[in-house]
Amino acid sequence: MPIAVIGSNMVDLISYIHRMPAEGETVEAPEFRMGCGGKGANQAVAAARLGSEVVMVSRVGNDVFADTTLANFERNGIRTDHVLRTDATSGVAPIFVDPDSHNSIIIVKGANALLTPQDVEAAREDIARCGLIVLQLEIPLETVYAAIDLGEELGIPVLLNPAPASPELDLARITGVDFLVPNESELELLTGMPVSSLEDITKATDVLLTAGISNVIVTLGSRGALWAHAGGQEIVEAPAVRAIDTTGAGDAFIGCFSTTWVRSGDVLDAIRAGSAYASDSVTRPGTQTSYAWADGLGPTDSASQND
Repeated sequence: MPIAVIGSNMVDLISYIHRMPAEGETVEAPEFRMGCGGKGANQAVAAARLGSEVVMVSRVGNDVFADTTLANFERNGIRTDHVLRTDATSGVAPIFVDPDSHNSIIIVKGANALLTPQDVEAAREDIARCGLIVLQLEIPLETVYAAIDLGEELGIPVLLNPAPASPELDLARITGVDFLVPNESELELLTGMPVSSLEDITKATDVLLTAGISNVIVTLGSRGALWAHAGGQEIVEAPAVRAIDTTGAGDAFIGCFSTTWVRSGDVLDAIRAGSAYASDSVTRPGTQTSYAWADGLGPTDSASQND
């Protein structure tokens, strides 16, 4: 079944740095790359490269980046019927990656901030064919809430990645999601609880389960992921790899998890697959450029530096 990704697209402006400059300081960076990104687009591309039919609901601007973004979706086999041109700038994301592969990201939402509940409703017929709705927080919260409501109305499971973390996110409005997939910092902001230990994380996920969320999957970076549900919890360890660039690894996890779960309905299997796919992605530089294609579906990661 298809997957509906309702969310953002960005153009990534990636600088590989020795260190961040101090205030008023200019430093030289050894390398720069530009590519297509945005959390929604990243998750859609990962899912599409693994064989999912993806319906993308998003907005692009009226600048030079819009054509690049649309061409990137089409090259990856993603439907663009509901990717709307807007009288605004496209979204951009300056990204800074240090020698230890840690990243700092600034996002400028641009046209993404203009995606409306009406845009979601306009895509109802195509969304109704989908087996999963995937959401993030780089679009307006009222649009996220409208998509959750539509999923409940249509009987379609919803996955919410509460990123980037937002203090305005209303927990009462997201209790209808089937999968909540935060990282540790997002879990901390969402619950107001510490996450410095595995015991702390477990207590925080209990709050979300009690609120009515069926499955909480906390991504733990190189340590893997924790799945909390009514029957208990499981830790899925990630494969050990040498990380070069962790940018977009969480989105790789979600794209692969979504594809695997829609096919099998097995949450644990989907988490294992997502962890392995995300771990593989950090062994290559870039965001979407690091996402592998399933065998026979497309070119290798070296095929295009504009993905």
